[in-house]
This record gives sequence, structure tokens and C-alpha cells, in this order.
Amino acid sequence: MIKITFMGAGSTVFAKNVLGDCILTPALREAEFALYDIDHARLKESEMMLKNINKNHGGHGKIVAYTDRKAALKDANYIVNAIQVGGYKPSTVIDFEIPRKYGLRQTIGDTIGIGGIFRALRTIPVMLDFARDIEEVAPDAWFLNYTNPMATLTGAMLRSTDVKTVGLCHSVQLCHKKLLDPLGMSTENLQWKIAGINHMAWLLEITRNGKDLYPEIKEKAFNRPVPHDDQVRYEMMKRFGYYVTESSEHNAEYLPYFIKSQYPELIEKFNIPLDEYPRRCEQQIVEWAKMKDDLINNADLTHQRTFEYASYIMEAMETDQPYKIGGNVMNTGLIENLPAEAVVEVPCLVDRSGVTPCHVGKLPEQLAALNRTNINVHLLTLEAALTLKKDYIYQAALLDPHTSAELSIDDTINLCDDLIEAHGDWLPAYK
Repeated sequence: MIKITFMGAGSTVFAKNVLGDCILTPALREAEFALYDIDHARLKESEMMLKNINKNHGGHGKIVAYTDRKAALKDANYIVNAIQVGGYKPSTVIDFEIPRKYGLRQTIGDTIGIGGIFRALRTIPVMLDFARDIEEVAPDAWFLNYTNPMATLTGAMLRSTDVKTVGLCHSVQLCHKKLLDPLGMSTENLQWKIAGINHMAWLLEITRNGKDLYPEIKEKAFNRPVPHDDQVRYEMMKRFGYYVTESSEHNAEYLPYFIKSQYPELIEKFNIPLDEYPRRCEQQIVEWAKMKDDLINNADLTHQRTFEYASYIMEAMETDQPYKIGGNVMNTGLIENLPAEAVVEVPCLVDRSGVTPCHVGKLPEQLAALNRTNINVHLLTLEAALTLKKDYIYQAALLDPHTSAELSIDDTINLCDDLIEAHGDWLPAYK
């Protein structure tokens, strides 16, 4: 029997999507679906929900909730990681409120920037604990990481453990649709190629029947009435030539150009939703209260397979039917003008032999240059987490494009110290 373990199974809606997909996949449906979460109440809710879905789709699988982490991982073939260390409260609230006191505003705070740095510092020690268990009790398992900050966390696993790891994000497979739909352009018969880094990968090619669609895309995009929610990405496409995979609210805080206290008019001009992630979290809490009963206690609950990569990856490995993904992997010469130590997001072929990344070559130099500004933060954050040296935290923040555009060196260091103190035991001791 295949064993599929879900770490962070209290994320009930996401567990429904990923494991519901597996339940609907013939090659996977007879698996044991092992659920683990430190929140036992949420774990129970997900167990009830998935048992109903499994029952209503033939009852082929076995749903088991574990409170013992090592038991949940033991003999797993696949491990899906969707944890959030520190949760919305207290940790995410801290990541937003303390920087705001310094005049540093964020939108999402989960990738780079001050929020992304501290989210990584909280999460890497926990994931390395997972890795030690996996190396002992499930050494052949594939670890499918969905947790942000994607590049930094995936890098920690690939650099510091023997666990077979790939990072997954749905911004790649949704990119072309997010671009074309608002422009009234068809998504049929497309060929597209994406490469770069997570949340800042680039739509390098997009064609239909061999015809380059970028001229038409740019003409329509640059004449689209404003305001709308993709103005940052359009501006980057206008100035640097290519569309970026992740949303405008994300990319606004990965760059030094858009959220600037000395130019507050930019927020309105580019329709930037400051404090967007806390707002979403509060909204999700309200929505969960409304939908919770229907998901957990609905004996007739069913599911339709989603676009998430996880089940397709497992299916390809089990059946040896190849499947192409956009995966986050170590840059073993895949993108020639990005650092070898970086985790890059590139096309990958998946089959029984595992995940095989594709060689991309060189990115257009302006795109590689933008990626390198973010990779600096990834690598210094990783150094901080692996060495427990506080100076690397400071250096990661000082190299962050948005933070360094807003704060002085002294304010940046003081902000880091305040965050270290506020997060307390959610962080290891730094020297």
C-alpha cells in the first residue's frame, strides 16, 4: 500500500484539495492517507472531512490521523508539507506590526522582505526536524514542499539533508491564464515556457500555433483601463520585457520601486494592497466559520480534481507516465546566469525515476539581475538559519530590495532585534 503523509493537515481546505485529488486518482486511491498536525482539533476535522470524501468516492483508501510525528512519517512514499510555524497569531501579526512601527509596509510578507526572512527562520528548524525523522523512518520518500518561503525552505532541505525534495507553487500553472483572461485572449492551443525563481519566474515564451503572443499581449495590457489588480506586473513587463509569474501584490514588495514612504502616491497609482495578507487571514477565519460545518460534517461531501501538482507528481511516479511541472530545485547549471547555490523554478519532467529538471540556459540578463536581488536574501537567510549567527539575519535584511530602499542600516538592525525578541521561543537562540 502506498502511504501519503500530509504534514500540516489542519489546513483543511488545502488538505481537501491535495488529498482529495489523490483519492480521485486511480493509481493513488488505495493509499493510506496519513494526517499529522500539532493542532489536534483541526487534525480531527480534516480526518472527518477526508473520510467522507473517501467513502463517497468508493472507499478505496485508508484515512489515518496521527499525533505521533514519526509514526505519521514511517514508511511514507510521499510527504506533502503545508505547515505554518507560528500561525497567523502570533507570528504573522508580529511580522507586520513591528515593521510598521519603523515605517516599513508590506503586502504579503511570506517570501522575502522582513516577513519572509522571519517566516523562514521560524520554519527551517522545524523542517530540519522533519528531515531527521524522514531520513530514519522513510528514507526513500519524496518530500513535496508547499510551504513558503519556497526557495529558502526548499534550499534548506536540499543543502542540509538527504531528503528527496521538490518545491511546488501553483503560480506557474496559473500564470498564462491570469495574464490572458483579463485581456480577453483565448488560453487554447498555447505553448509557454517559464523559468526563474519562485514567485519571480518569467514567462519567457508564449505562443499559439507558433505565433509569438507577446506583441498582442503588451498592446492590450498597456491599454487596459486602470485601476486593476495587475498593475505592478504590467509595469515590470513594460520596463523589463516579460511577465512575472506571481501576483502584483507579491512583486510590489520584492522590488524597490513601488512601496516607498517618500512617494506615497505610488500606492494608489499601482493599486497596491498594503497589509493584504493579514486582511486575507482575517477574512479566511470568518469564511472558515461559515463553511466549516459543511466540510466536516457533510456525509455527502465529494471532490473534483484540482490543478495542484501533488497528485499528478505521485501519479507519474507510480505509473511511469511522464508529467511536466514547474518545480523548485537546486540550480545545478540549469539557469546559467544564476548562482549554483540558488533554488530555481524550472520545467521538470516527472516519471518513475523521480523529478528531472530541464536545462534552461541563460535568462535575459535583466531578468537574471532582478532574480539575483532576491536570491541574495534567500541565501543569507539560509546562512542565518544553518549557522545561528545573528549577523546573517542583519545582512539578509540589509540586502532585501524593499527594506534597504526604505530603512537606514541602524533602523534595519534595530528592527531585526525587535523581531527576534518578539518571536521569542518561535526562533532558536542566535549568537
